[in-house]
Amino acid sequence: MSAIWNPVNWFEIPCHDLQESKTFYKGVLQVDLIDAEMGPNKMAWFPMEQGAPGAAGTLIQGDGYTPSHDGSLVYFGVPSIDSALETVAKLGGKTLLPKTSIGEHGSIAHFEDCAGNRVALHEKP
Repeated sequence: MSAIWNPVNWFEIPCHDLQESKTFYKGVLQVDLIDAEMGPNKMAWFPMEQGAPGAAGTLIQGDGYTPSHDGSLVYFGVPSIDSALETVAKLGGKTLLPKTSIGEHGSIAHFEDCAGNRVALHEKP
């Protein structure tokens, strides 16, 4: 195992109401999401660029996808955690862990999205 790579290449955030979750994340992250379907699942893909660093992912609505505070935690990079958390509150989410310094690596925060998922933010120093 000599290759160096970032192991995460895809994530899925469960939701019950895809349109509500799209509106929430569009507002918080200031991005457009692309509607898609795979089998019976409805999805809204976050912006992605093939070959670029980082992971791509989607909001997903379907059987077996239940919003939760438990399980894996996705971190979104943002220019300003303070601004993002203000938008989280305006769009029906709530702060779970306020902006917290992680030293030379910047700051993090956790929030609950409009569907009830625990999600995180990272701001570079």
